[in-house]
Amino acid sequence: MNGFGQPLRLVDLPVPQPGPGEILIKLLASGVCHSDVHVWMGESVANPPPDPFILGHEGVGVVVALGDGVTDWKIGDRAGAAWLHDTCGVCDLCRSGNESFCANQRAHGYHVPGTFAEYVVAKAAFAARLPAGDAADLAPLMCAGLTAFGAVERAAVRHGETCAIFGCGGLGLYAVQMAARRGARVVAVDSDPEKLKIAARMGAAVTLHSSSDLADSWPASEQAHATINFAPTTRTWDAMRSATRPLGRIVAAAMVSEPVPLVQEWLTWTGVTITGTSVGTRVQMDELMKMQADTPFQGEIERITLEDVSGALQALHDGKAKGRYCVIYA
Repeated sequence: MNGFGQPLRLVDLPVPQPGPGEILIKLLASGVCHSDVHVWMGESVANPPPDPFILGHEGVGVVVALGDGVTDWKIGDRAGAAWLHDTCGVCDLCRSGNESFCANQRAHGYHVPGTFAEYVVAKAAFAARLPAGDAADLAPLMCAGLTAFGAVERAAVRHGETCAIFGCGGLGLYAVQMAARRGARVVAVDSDPEKLKIAARMGAAVTLHSSSDLADSWPASEQAHATINFAPTTRTWDAMRSATRPLGRIVAAAMVSEPVPLVQEWLTWTGVTITGTSVGTRVQMDELMKMQADTPFQGEIERITLEDVSGALQALHDGKAKGRYCVIYA
């Protein structure tokens, strides 16, 4: 980091060394996530920030060193470094299987140095075990794929239900595939016609343009049991409410800091549940990797170099990214 909103600096640093319970991963690829943009712009900052301040939390590579006490990894294993570096492990949330909500969690690229580098240190207990496949296809699953999976799980999408997915960027397109694999009827919503075409190829039964009158024109036949928002804007809110049938579930997956209007009487009449989701857990990561091994997810991935990361962050910030950016390390 070279200052909030400023181009990142490319520098040479010593190769980090793993401490007790840690592994060192030589990275092959790292995804660029919208959460990186929030940190880059100073909208969300840990206190203290990582030292050195290296962003990134979608890294995949090969284990090249083991810290003391690590017995369940070996040199040469493929491993992933995701958002969660570690959690406290003792709070009610951790002990109930909801570790991604732990108040004392630490994250790569936020609390500890991240994956926009050739090497990253990860906690052995939190590193992801990877299936076969190209590193560029696997890297975005470390956060984008896991967050989408966690959102679909949080929404409790079931076979035969209708699932409305707002925002068909990288996360939304993963969610379209996941909901379709569960046997749901997927309604994909986006303002970009090209993204809607991709969503249709990936399993969406219906695509709707995110227009200003969508809240008033939402088809009654397509009211959703589950509505998930991946669009980082408040402009989807009215349409999301119209899209959701009585006793439906609304899940917020995008980071939207501005408030939206909510009349409690509407909750009284509809019984709609509104909740949020935060990345995903290690158990969910294991399930996601098994799904990837069985039938790989499709992704719109643009391969870039480390020198291109600042431009990728800016494109994400400006809403010009067509899919997922992925840094490839030589």
